[in-house]
Amino acid sequence: MIWIAVLPTLTVLQLALGGLLEAVPPYLRPPIIATLMVPMMVYVLMPLLQRIDARLTKRAGNR
Repeated sequence: MIWIAVLPTLTVLQLALGGLLEAVPPYLRPPIIATLMVPMMVYVLMPLLQRIDARLTKRAGNR
């Protein structure tokens, strides 16, 4: 479940911020991306995926 959230989010952030981060030294780019990505993962994406998983699991259990 984590990878389902991490890979697309990382890809979108890198594409969206790629031009803005060109001037930033390469060793500073990962901390900047992580600073944006971690809160998004913890507070938005993981709760959403957990709700979806719970619904799918409940629905599969009813069959």
